[in-house]
Amino acid sequence: MCVDLEITITNGSLRYHSNGSATENIPVIKDLNLTIAANKWTCLVGKSGCGKSSLIKFLAGLLNETTEWQGQLSISDNQPLTGRVAYMAQQDLLLPWLTVLENVCISSKFGHHNHSSTPNLKQRAMTLLDHVGLADKHQLLPQQLSGGMRQRVALARTLLQDQPIVLMDEPFSALDAVTRYRLQDLFVKLLKHKTVVLITHDPQEAIRLSDQLYILQGQPAFATALSLPPTLPPRRFDAESASHQQRIFDILAHDHD
Repeated sequence: MCVDLEITITNGSLRYHSNGSATENIPVIKDLNLTIAANKWTCLVGKSGCGKSSLIKFLAGLLNETTEWQGQLSISDNQPLTGRVAYMAQQDLLLPWLTVLENVCISSKFGHHNHSSTPNLKQRAMTLLDHVGLADKHQLLPQQLSGGMRQRVALARTLLQDQPIVLMDEPFSALDAVTRYRLQDLFVKLLKHKTVVLITHDPQEAIRLSDQLYILQGQPAFATALSLPPTLPPRRFDAESASHQQRIFDILAHDHD
């Protein structure tokens, strides 16, 4: 599904409520203004606890009653996000009693539309497993896979939902450097023509994958757009990328002081 959807957040504010705590009325995010471009990768980078995961859960419609969001959310086609978002968490969330193929197919039960009765569901799932290099592993259980393989299964599950917006909360953080690099390349290839929002605390990852990049800083946090190298993602590591990466490190280090 290729749909040109741009998302704009204006004057966003997020705060947590915790049983009458003294910090209850202090927002974690305040005066948030950002635009998520259609069919591009928008990366949000920030230190732990700045509210970036809660922000992506807000977009996914997954905030619980202890978290309050205020602000304006605008979609370019003036339709709600409900039923048009695929969410990929930091953990792969594979069900240990289901095979690889069954874990991919279960995504048909997610979201607003249920496609579980589609006759070619398993065929579509197998095609996606082939794309991520796991077609020959379709009968295995999750515990028989490496961490990188499990994340590829999670990607196939996300792709089967075929939603125009994909939200990812640090999906590469638990992987070794080489596996992370290869999966980043694969994700960019397979999520082409999707509107992607990636949460990360890794400046190198943010520079490598972003079409546009925001850093969340301050307390409460606000978003600042950062410049990027002129090359297209996924970027090679070179002197210019390193310079941009160092700038993010400097901002985050100052934010910790």
